[in-house]
Amino acid sequence: MPSHANAAYAGAERSALTRHVELKERSGTQMRIAILEDEAVLAEQLSGVLERAGHICYCYSKGSAIIADLKRETFDLLILDWNLPDTTGIDVLRWVREHIDHVPPILFVTSRGEESDIVEALDMGADDYVVKPVQTGEVLARVGALFRRSYPSKGKDIEIFGDHQFEQKSTSVTVSGEQIILTPKEFGLALLLFQNLDRALSRAYILEKVWGRNPDLLTRTLDAHISRIRVKLSLRPESGFRLLPVYSYGYRLEKLNQGEE
Repeated sequence: MPSHANAAYAGAERSALTRHVELKERSGTQMRIAILEDEAVLAEQLSGVLERAGHICYCYSKGSAIIADLKRETFDLLILDWNLPDTTGIDVLRWVREHIDHVPPILFVTSRGEESDIVEALDMGADDYVVKPVQTGEVLARVGALFRRSYPSKGKDIEIFGDHQFEQKSTSVTVSGEQIILTPKEFGLALLLFQNLDRALSRAYILEKVWGRNPDLLTRTLDAHISRIRVKLSLRPESGFRLLPVYSYGYRLEKLNQGEE
């Protein structure tokens, strides 16, 4: 590639990265992304640019490995290659659709560029499709668009869920008009649960979202915070909510129908 083309490519990536970081800072969002790609160099390239944009990435080279983690972990976005050593991205997509209750947005990044391939992936449930060779600026832009489309409420200064109102700037919560005092971590945990109503979230997902990557953090710290926000925010059946542990996985906040307990 000529040097001036390299410079233009690098400039486009920097521009896309700047826009993506600005969007993340405005919305206060960080995605947990799983990348299924058997080309180590490309996997490192994708994860590198996404992590520089502020996200957390996990890379997998085999379909069996990502499926094993999807059984016990939560992700906000999946990036899938098509051709893999042990299976295909289409088979992984099919498994996700059949076994995950709340399917995250899915972006295909693959060398298969025939119209029939693109149509097949989109018909199977992929949300977007990028043909290799990859331009990381384009991937960043598409990831940002998928996030805005799939999680439209996240990042707003004020979010309302029934009688519960969250104000992000002041990290304050009101329940039925009464202000509830929460610590910053309690606020972050409560908002995360409400933003994912009826969705089971893994312990690792919650810990990374609220506390960041901290391998020394004890899981009982999460349990203690769960207990406190359950009491402070009246997350009980008589109040229309149920905060439950999910065995060997994490927690789920459920919104109950009237009369349901």
